[in-house]
Amino acid sequence: MERAIRTGTMQVTVLCLVAAGILLALGAAGVPASVPLLGLLLALSAGLYYTRPDADGGRVLGIDVDSLLSTLWLAPALAALPVLLEPAASAEELRALGGVVGLAGMLNYFLRPVYLLGYSLVEAVQKRTSKSAER
Repeated sequence: MERAIRTGTMQVTVLCLVAAGILLALGAAGVPASVPLLGLLLALSAGLYYTRPDADGGRVLGIDVDSLLSTLWLAPALAALPVLLEPAASAEELRALGGVVGLAGMLNYFLRPVYLLGYSLVEAVQKRTSKSAER
């Protein structure tokens, strides 16, 4: 389960950072939020979903590359969420929204030890209660 927590938090962090990069790049290019941009991001997400790689990348530097590549299609959909919530955002506001999404991703990464500590505490309590129930 600890490995699942580590993999899951890394997936969420990478997805948020890729989504933030998309929004930051669009904002830097001067593209404001709009309905066509929302459609483009969702179409990109659908295209990535249908062209997901089946290759065996394994683990690189302790990161499960296969799971990251299999969920990468979610990044444009995640980038579309701020555009959906703020459809009239200017290019500068789109960059700011990208910064917020990136900040959320890094917050998730820095909270990973808290998630693991919580899991360890729950596991310890379960072991202790199962031992006392056996007596």
